[in-house]
Amino acid sequence: MSTRLEEALKTATDTRECVIGDGVLTETPRVFAEQFPGKKNAFIVADPRTWAAAGEKTAALLEEAGVSVGKYILEPGGKTFHADYHYVEEVRSVLQNADAASGDPVPVAVGSGVVNDLTKLASGDLGVPYLVCATAASVDGYSSFGASIRSPEGAKKTYACPAPRAIIADLDVMRTAPKWMAASGFADLLAKVPAGADWILAYELGATPWHERAWNTVQGGLPEALCNPEGVAAMETEPLRKFVEGLMLGGFAMQDMQSSRPASGAEHMFSHILEMRDHTYKGDIVPHGIQVGVYTHFMAKFFEQILAFDYTKLDVDACVAKWPEWPEEEAIARKLFEGTPFPDVGVTTTKAKYLDKDGLRAQLMIAKTRWPEIKARLEKQLLPAKEVERRLRVVGAPAEPEEIGVTRQVSFENVNVAAHMRDRYNSLDFTYRTGQMNEFARKAFGLE
Repeated sequence: MSTRLEEALKTATDTRECVIGDGVLTETPRVFAEQFPGKKNAFIVADPRTWAAAGEKTAALLEEAGVSVGKYILEPGGKTFHADYHYVEEVRSVLQNADAASGDPVPVAVGSGVVNDLTKLASGDLGVPYLVCATAASVDGYSSFGASIRSPEGAKKTYACPAPRAIIADLDVMRTAPKWMAASGFADLLAKVPAGADWILAYELGATPWHERAWNTVQGGLPEALCNPEGVAAMETEPLRKFVEGLMLGGFAMQDMQSSRPASGAEHMFSHILEMRDHTYKGDIVPHGIQVGVYTHFMAKFFEQILAFDYTKLDVDACVAKWPEWPEEEAIARKLFEGTPFPDVGVTTTKAKYLDKDGLRAQLMIAKTRWPEIKARLEKQLLPAKEVERRLRVVGAPAEPEEIGVTRQVSFENVNVAAHMRDRYNSLDFTYRTGQMNEFARKAFGLE
């Protein structure tokens, strides 16, 4: 275990052990015995592919160690499915019935993002800890607090629930996953670069608190985890291990802070918009990380627009004069989500971060007077957009909206929605308040 992983586990609220490496699925019985002492029943949740990849072997290993094993296969016909709330209810019901039948089994998620999140929330609802055997290097959600689930109303939201008690990430199993899954995970990890810049900007402008330990957990090893996309694409052991560890560290930072702030920024909002619209391309669901990668590239270009502007010359008076009073801003937020299953979300989130004209003036004066220091921090954090695109291409991830079936015009129109979708301040909020958001977005999307 690396020093970074060891330190992260000390501050994790829920996870006590994380094993990463070639062939480590064989450690499942030991981890089970040590992290769930006295338990003799396990219940595996998987889908058809993950059952074949690792579920059957996991069951056999546990049974050989004297553990009774039940199982539940989601969508046994092989249908592709989202992390929708009705599946949480399905898994929860199955676990409750298994509890009555076999006596308090330990849930064991064998799968990647969707299977893990469904099991995580169902286990959390029942108040029982669980184990996950990760089958693909596709997400950072294995180790995160909370589960990203589409609500019954259709909105993607993070439900509060504990992270797994233990994680087993067998790199040999991950090598059997479809190539796009590692590409998706790499894109999601790469997103932590502009997400970190969003956090820096929000903190420097007094819009959010700082958490040094969570920052270091995510960002400390990020350059090393992302520096060898060629090795990740080839599934070489050391680059793959560092990359998977980077994914896990993102989740541990979220556990520590009890927030997704350390791991996601504005780029994730675009993915949430597509997911709430049931976006598909060529008949298939576009994976979350693949969506995030496209808009990570966009945010890299967007930040380049920000860095090219000299905010020491910002006309604060003009910005304040154009800033809408709350009734006007409320109407804008309401209009953006009109006709959706959650029409009030824009108003609620926008109200939470809205500033009156005096508050806006104070915030923009910070940017104006401290821009050289703020800019220096952002430049140190960010990667050039061309390098972001190169790394995405190397691992096989797309970098432009058209590659996932979204036009640049629609992507541009989504910028305003993204800026009103969450109460967490980011670079979209900053440029919305300076009056530059649409201009910078059009340039970043190559629309002018």
